[in-house]
Amino acid sequence: MADPVGAMKPATTLWLTAVAMIAFAANSLLCRLALRDTGIDAASFTSIRIAAGALMLWSIVRLRRGRRRVAGDWSSATALFAYAAGFSYAYQSLQAGTGALLLFGAVQATMIGYGLARGERLSPGAVAGLVLAAGGLIGLLLPGLSAPPLAGALLMGAAGVAWGIYSLRGRGGGDPAAATAGNFVRALPLALVLSLLEIGATRLDPAGAAYAAASGALASGLGYAIWYAALPGLRAASAASVQLSVPVIAALGGALLLGETLTLRLLLAATAILGGIAMVIGSRR
Repeated sequence: MADPVGAMKPATTLWLTAVAMIAFAANSLLCRLALRDTGIDAASFTSIRIAAGALMLWSIVRLRRGRRRVAGDWSSATALFAYAAGFSYAYQSLQAGTGALLLFGAVQATMIGYGLARGERLSPGAVAGLVLAAGGLIGLLLPGLSAPPLAGALLMGAAGVAWGIYSLRGRGGGDPAAATAGNFVRALPLALVLSLLEIGATRLDPAGAAYAAASGALASGLGYAIWYAALPGLRAASAASVQLSVPVIAALGGALLLGETLTLRLLLAATAILGGIAMVIGSRR
């Protein structure tokens, strides 16, 4: 994929962004499908996903940069691994839309919390948005028949915090595709160690492995490369706002493709959480 040169046409930015958001949502659908309907275990899914993502991103960087080395660092790779592992284990029990909503909320909470810790001041509108989003999260997790399993919710929350840390570490870090490629490569040994620790529970089958490979190579590796290509055509606030679509796409995909139920609790919580985050993003333009 060539480096962006000059101003990108709005139509190009639009379709690149749309494809990237669908790819990110597809991660949730593929992981949930694999862990619900095939025999693969979470550790194996994580290892195959990271390996496939590393291969895809390494190939893209090599095509763009010739024989130049990939970038990244071990701290970011550890955060990437923590996200991928928590994501996989959480989807053993969470529905696709619920997991994507919890993940996205935790990512944004981490990044907003970092800004507050550094002395950033929030406007009244941003404070109202935080209160609304927190209320939606509490409403989603309150005990009840349609509440998500607490263990899965906590694991996805931890995955979101890890991804938030990874995103913060990647700010202003040069070529994001090269950095992400290097971090995927470095995360692979960590994933293999996890698989070794879980070897007694290892379960593999062709379908599960194929879903994991698709999640890594297409939804993750190629998805990130497309997103990085779209970013130069997006303003910072627009880039943050458009990601609000990912949990919505995942929820709709879960209902249409996986037969999952869109409960009233999930719809109300999603409206509150995503609406609150949109208010915070809008106030920080």
